[in-house]
Order: sequence, then structure tokens, then C-alpha cells
Amino acid sequence: MKTSLVILAAGIGSRFGGGVKQIAPVGPNGEIIIDYSIHDALEAGFDKIVFIIRKDIEKDFKEIIGDRVSKLCEVEYVYQSVNDLPFTPECSINRRKPWGTTHALWSARNAVKEPFLVINADDYYGKSAYKTAHDFLVNNTEKDDKLSLGMVGFVLGNTLSDNGEVTRGICKADDNDILLNIVETYNIIKTENGVVSRNDGGEDTVLDINSLVSMNMWCFTPGIFSKAEIALDKFLRGLPADDVKSEHVLPTFVGSLVSSGEATVRVLSSEDRWVGVTYAEDKPVVIDHFRKLIANKVYPEELF
Repeated sequence: MKTSLVILAAGIGSRFGGGVKQIAPVGPNGEIIIDYSIHDALEAGFDKIVFIIRKDIEKDFKEIIGDRVSKLCEVEYVYQSVNDLPFTPECSINRRKPWGTTHALWSARNAVKEPFLVINADDYYGKSAYKTAHDFLVNNTEKDDKLSLGMVGFVLGNTLSDNGEVTRGICKADDNDILLNIVETYNIIKTENGVVSRNDGGEDTVLDINSLVSMNMWCFTPGIFSKAEIALDKFLRGLPADDVKSEHVLPTFVGSLVSSGEATVRVLSSEDRWVGVTYAEDKPVVIDHFRKLIANKVYPEELF
């Protein structure tokens, strides 16, 4: 069965000092995080890579990663545009930033016709996560009109940054590893009192460091696109005329499908340690992480 890896790479990266963090080198020969993700995905059995990018980074993106990957497997590009929408709200006139990860997913509706895995471009998930996801996709079956989806869940304590707050979708599953709900949780930081979520008033809610969280590693089938269009249309129609910042994100979208009974989501647990470049200060940590993986023979010095 053919399977695709869909990489969300259109984020502006404002917290990374305004740079394009998706193409920041972290490996010994200039490799970027996407290189390692693609290496792991191809090794796990994925056949096709779909990059979701912005048109304005196309030239740099292709030179740094896309042209090289096209020699290894089938590659397709999708452009997330602020103007490509199922409904155009009044507030889109002043909008400069795309409308979130649900919008990014919907942008790929014409490029993906097979089961697929969605990942963030600037997240390193670990080798085992791709094998787990691929096995799920090739063995997955859907009945009637209910979507059968998967989510690779990571331990919260393995997904934090030492350099600032992060956002994570905190998950609750039943005894059969079926997702019950997912709560998009903001401003998660490490403190002397443990890991907390801090609200705008400075009040902390202590979180369980062993909670499973979503890192936008989703196992989807093509039926997800029509659901995404409905959700995105409803979201856009509900925006006030002066709203230029609101986004619709995948954890919220998938959570709504679970709540409505339109989808079943199996939680595929991973003990791998996540690393990513959320802040510029994270980059040395990520570089050191890959240096250690290479020293331990997890990856070769020359990746491709």
C-alpha cells in the first residue's frame, strides 16, 4: 500500500527570531531536521513526500532540501496561501499569516489520495515513531462513514524546551488506547514547582509530566479532507471582521471529530525524546542531540 509523509513547513517561525526555522542546519554536513525525518520515514516504508510550504520560501526550500529529496522518492509541493479558503471572511483583507494547521492540511486536498502521516517540519520525532505510524496506516481499516485515525503520542516531559513556553495537545485515552479527548494547552513551561501551564494572569496549573501529548504526528486517510473543509468553513464564518490572528489547529479539529463521533483515533505511544527548534536558543541543543545520535550509530555521518 502506498503511503505519504506530509510535512507542515509553512510556519513563519516568528519565535525563531523571524528566520525560516524549517531550513536551519543542525547536522554535521548542513542537514536540517526535515532530512532526518525523511530518512526515518523512507526507512519505515513511506513512498512519497508532500511538502506544504509558503510560496515565498519555495526557492530556498527546494535548494536546501526539496531538490535532493526528489532524487530519493516521489515529491510534491503544496502551497499554503492565505487566500486559498473554502470561505473568505471579511478579516482576510488584512491577513498576512495562514490560518493554522487545519488550513495547512486542507491545502493538500488535491495532492494526497492515499493514507498519510502528517508531521511538523521543525520537530524531530525519533525513528520508532515512523515505524509505528507506518504499521498503523497499512493495517488500518475504516467502516461505514466513521474515520479511523491514529495519533503518535509523546510523553509531555520528553517534549519541553528549556528556553520558553510551548503549546501541546494534552490527551486522554481509554484502556484500549482510543482517544477520548484532547485539550490544546498553552504556555507550558518548566518551573521549580514542576511543569505548569501559565495563564495570562500569571496563574499556574500543574501538569502531569507523564501525560501523553500530541506533537502533530497524525495518521490520516483521505476522508479527512472533506471534514477539514467543513470545520475550516465554520471557523472562518465565525470570525469577527477585525480578527487577523486566530488559527484553527489540528488538535482542536481532531478533538471535535472525536467528540462528534465522526472519527475514532488510536493513540500510538512513543517513548522517543522529541527535539525541535522552537526558539533560536534551542538550536545548539538540537545540534548536540544529533551529534550524539551519530556518535551512537543511530545515523551515519553522511545521511544520504
